[in-house]
Amino acid sequence: MQNPVAKVAVVGSGISGSVCAATLARNGISVTLFDSARGPGGRMSQRREISEDGRELLFDHGAPYFTVTNPDVLSVVTEWESRGLVAEWKSNFGSFDCFTNKFVNTEHQERESKKYVGVPGMNSICKALCHEPGVDSKFNMGIGKFEWLEHENLWSLIGLDGQHLGHFKGVVASDKNIALPRFTAITGQPPPLDLSLAPELVKLHDIPIYPCFALMLAFNEPLSLVPAKGLSFTNSKVLSRAQCESSKPGRSSTSERWVLHSTTEYAKDVIAQSGLEKPSKETLSKVGNEMLQEFLSTGLSIPQPFFMKAHRWGSAFPAASIAKEEKCVWSEKKKLAICGDFCLSPNVEGAILSGLAAASKLKGLISTLYYNL
Repeated sequence: MQNPVAKVAVVGSGISGSVCAATLARNGISVTLFDSARGPGGRMSQRREISEDGRELLFDHGAPYFTVTNPDVLSVVTEWESRGLVAEWKSNFGSFDCFTNKFVNTEHQERESKKYVGVPGMNSICKALCHEPGVDSKFNMGIGKFEWLEHENLWSLIGLDGQHLGHFKGVVASDKNIALPRFTAITGQPPPLDLSLAPELVKLHDIPIYPCFALMLAFNEPLSLVPAKGLSFTNSKVLSRAQCESSKPGRSSTSERWVLHSTTEYAKDVIAQSGLEKPSKETLSKVGNEMLQEFLSTGLSIPQPFFMKAHRWGSAFPAASIAKEEKCVWSEKKKLAICGDFCLSPNVEGAILSGLAAASKLKGLISTLYYNL
């Protein structure tokens, strides 16, 4: 018999939180998912832009694709593929050396591990998971405080606006910033989660992160002289990688769209000058122009884009893993799990595994509590 009443709150609708929420719901646990954003995805979000001439442009401006090596994750992804949520991105990938101005190691897909993308966008996976039966998703709703009610053995969640959001038997958080000073820098409020509530949370005290800028570009003509649809850059102080969005399965090909990602060092330099606050239009314009110029300097007759917009990922890319063995941070006494790519490995596969681990902790403990009532 499945548990029809146990309630769990999942905070964050990135791939880790979405996987956890859907897994719990499939095991009969009632899940309420909260996210301060307008929709699901986190770093797997798809950005929708409108050009000056009214054309709709879609960009995967965070994670461009993901690979799978773990059998548990492969089983999950195979199921997603059967539902049409993901597809293999079959294309050429390679590297460009900015010192020699030459392409190197350009390889066909069959020589490498499979690269998967969400269809028709990377966020399609999270959208589907957040709407699984048993998952009640609430967007535009940030969490201001996680309050532990000792006598009731429950969690009380309070919104950023002071609204009481409910009592829950367990909580999963997939946003590392909920306990870090960066939350205060962004919102002006104390971090929602007090690290002193559970000794296990000390691991969250200081998670190093890599900042990054993404530049979204759209061209009227194909970049025919670029021999690969996915590129990494070597010997560049500005660019780390680039990918052709319109070459992915399920995407519109009415225009050629690319996303460029900066190096960590370049992003750190910009932030050192402009600060952690939301970057100004002037800063983003300057960053966009510098990243575009580096792309144009490849000497491959790349035309001027008809659309260009930069975005800053301030703390999305973790630089360390804090729970490699456990795959998530877990407080059994408080029924609190912290999951995300920062727990296991800084990629989509790591985030999926961490979300599955958090769900396993919660569903096992809550089922035990339920049957002992």
